Amino acid sequence: MTTAIIVIIVVVVVLLVLALLVIPRMRKRTRERHQVQAQEHMNEARERSIAAQQEHAAAQEQLARAQRERAEAERRAVEAEQEARERMAEADGHRSAAESLHQRAAKLDPRLRDADPTVSGTSGATGYAGEPGDGSAYPSDGRTR
Repeated sequence: MTTAIIVIIVVVVVLLVLALLVIPRMRKRTRERHQVQAQEHMNEARERSIAAQQEHAAAQEQLARAQRERAEAERRAVEAEQEARERMAEADGHRSAAESLHQRAAKLDPRLRDADPTVSGTSGATGYAGEPGDGSAYPSDGRTR
């Protein structure tokens, strides 16, 4: 029985020695595995950071382009509105001149007073020679007699 106890003690001692040799190696492998994982995480973080910076720069460029396009559209709209106002003012000037000429014509020949509906606002002939109801002696095809 003493032999069995000695064998058990030797086996326990051998297992303890093996455990003392294996545990540091296992810890070293675990530490190395953690270091590899940490390095992989760092590489992925670096790649994502670069991608995020590139995406951010692209988004800023897109925003700037959209702002430039909006400003250009607003500038064109302002120019179009200004041009429309100028055309309206010019048309008002032409209308005023037409009314003035209509009044002069009415003073010279009272029969033409209501002859042009675009000036006086009444219906009838336009006041151009050769049109029906214009009271002129000229034919409508523009020929003189």
